Amino acid sequence: MGAGAAPRPKVGRIGVAQLAAILAVAVLAVAVAAVGSHLLFAKSSPPGVTARPADGLRGEATWAAGVRVAPAIRTLRDQAGARFSLGSLRGHTVAIEFFDSHCTQECPLAGRTLAATERSLPRAQRPVLVVVSVNPLDTPASTRAAMRAWGLAGLAPWHWLRGTHAQLAAVWKAYHIYVQPMKGDISHTEALYLLDRRGDERSGYLYPYLPASVGHDLRVLAGRAGGPASAHA
Repeated sequence: MGAGAAPRPKVGRIGVAQLAAILAVAVLAVAVAAVGSHLLFAKSSPPGVTARPADGLRGEATWAAGVRVAPAIRTLRDQAGARFSLGSLRGHTVAIEFFDSHCTQECPLAGRTLAATERSLPRAQRPVLVVVSVNPLDTPASTRAAMRAWGLAGLAPWHWLRGTHAQLAAVWKAYHIYVQPMKGDISHTEALYLLDRRGDERSGYLYPYLPASVGHDLRVLAGRAGGPASAHA
């Protein structure tokens, strides 16, 4: 550096560091989406059963009735502190989501999109909403606040399920949900599963999705009484 040259500012180094951080987050987000898509669409049908697109459903993944049983949920508690069993919702259509009540980025967007979808349906066709937390720090107060802020409260019955990290992780694994804590946030698969009245997974979406498509699938499933209940809870 010459005698008259000004010192090189450190802004460039900071900018590089910030750019690297942004790129790392972007790469992780793409990886989460790719992993989520692969697992959500993966075939997990019982032996001898061939999965085929369910007629009339528009999900990014669809399954015929009786092909893909929704994994049991029995160890988590809802916002009222009550032990929850997915099997108790047989006879109802169900939407299963995975949210962090403290999130300020994608979860609120997905929540508001789902709320808009539910509002477009007659009350009788709205599903019971089951939210599985991706944040063990969620509390009854924070989950209720999120439901109100995202416009989901009051639309239909709902359960926001909480538990220890180990309890939640078992459900994440069963539903192929990738969860990765990051500084100030939790990256995770933003998946939506729609269940029929028998408790079978029928349609699956990754956010962002078209509310009209989800609404269509819920109307289709609400209009089908279904056959004998599947042997699961």
